[in-house]
Amino acid sequence: MSSSRNYAVILGVSSGFGKATALALAKQGYNIVGVHLDRAAGLAAVDELKNSLNAMGVDTHFYNVNAADADRRNEIVSALTAEIAQYPGATVKVLLHSLAFGSLIPLVGNKDTKVCSQKQLEMTMDVMANSIVYWAQSIMAAGLFTRGARIIGLTSAGSSRVLPMYGAVAAAKAAMESYIRQMALELAEFGITANSIRAGVTYTPALDKIPGSDTIIKNAYMRNPYHRLTQPEDIAKVISVLVKPECDWVNGTILGVDGGEDSIDLTWWTPEESKG
Repeated sequence: MSSSRNYAVILGVSSGFGKATALALAKQGYNIVGVHLDRAAGLAAVDELKNSLNAMGVDTHFYNVNAADADRRNEIVSALTAEIAQYPGATVKVLLHSLAFGSLIPLVGNKDTKVCSQKQLEMTMDVMANSIVYWAQSIMAAGLFTRGARIIGLTSAGSSRVLPMYGAVAAAKAAMESYIRQMALELAEFGITANSIRAGVTYTPALDKIPGSDTIIKNAYMRNPYHRLTQPEDIAKVISVLVKPECDWVNGTILGVDGGEDSIDLTWWTPEESKG
């Protein structure tokens, strides 16, 4: 465990990448501030996660609210400021953006096509991109970040690829990558890095909601040289390394964590064919 009192703020903590990262960072002694939005049916899993984290000897502060709500964000940062004030030297060392909530409908179409409205487009951009800026602003303004802090946004190959129904989300992912690069520049003087992690296709609740997810999964198995999907734990392991001082020089980049899925095209090849 770390000797100092560090906090990780995880947006989208209750499942997928956020959950796996919370568990991984807790092993390093990070106290977890988790923001999630779950209905009653999902709260049992959230309680189970909190119990697992507390069993590791770290503190947890979970908030079941909309992470894109400015009032809720200000309340959480204020509570965190009061919490940290009790412990000299305590600091927020990690801000992870793992929010997956957006409109998955066409951008344009004929008069009979239900297309993405202005409200839906703006909501998708606000939740999946703009919110990382707002949270970084609030934590920075409260003086909770110190040198060595990490801002990490989760992106996907969809930021530069075209998929049916994915236009609004793709635009948000591309915007978040741009925001990350800009924050990497602006926060360098404070010793704070900002990076994006481009995860491979991962079976998460968010993937289930994408139209044609079965085809996406099948193609990922074919494209990936390991012929498996990325696991949330694959991403959490990389984040566990990225937060270490040895990674101070990794800044403003997109880290591909997908086993080679995005850079190696194996759709034409199967393991059986190699035996001939």
